[in-house]
Parts: sequence; C-alpha cells; structure tokens
Amino acid sequence: MGWLWAIIVGFVLGLLAKAILPGKQHSPLWLTTVFGIIGAVIGNSLAAGFGIDETKGIDWGRHALQLGAALVVVAVGDMLYKAVKGNRQTT
Repeated sequence: MGWLWAIIVGFVLGLLAKAILPGKQHSPLWLTTVFGIIGAVIGNSLAAGFGIDETKGIDWGRHALQLGAALVVVAVGDMLYKAVKGNRQTT
C-alpha cells in the first residue's frame, strides 16, 4: 500500500504544483507525478528535521512542506525537461 499512496500523493502534489506555478509547464503527466513524489519525500524529510512529521490531528506543517518542495521540484524539473527536450534534433 505504501507505493500506491506514494503515487497518489505524488500525483495530487504534482498537479497542485502545476496549478499554482505561473505559466505553462511542459512536462508530461507521468513526470509531474514523479516530481510530486520527490517533493513529498523531500517535504517529509524536512518535516522530520523540524520535528513536525507526526502531530496529533492533521499534519498541516508537513503537508505545507510537501507542497513547497513539490513546487520547487516541479519548477526546476520542468526547466530541465524543456532544456533537454529543446536540444533534441527531430529527423
């Protein structure tokens, strides 16, 4: 079940990050999901470092850190994706 939750959370975080970021992102949906998963892992690590990874009730701080990390990862990942895709020669 852990992998399924990681994919679902990554998908949701990736879509939220794409919706929040200004302009059009060019990365495909599967890559956005991967970026969201990476953002969730980074956000969880940051929350553990700050000591807010497990609190009573809803972990709003952890979720905010996950979304913030997903925003950064989607933005940087999309720039890298455009740079790599833009350098390809079509024949």
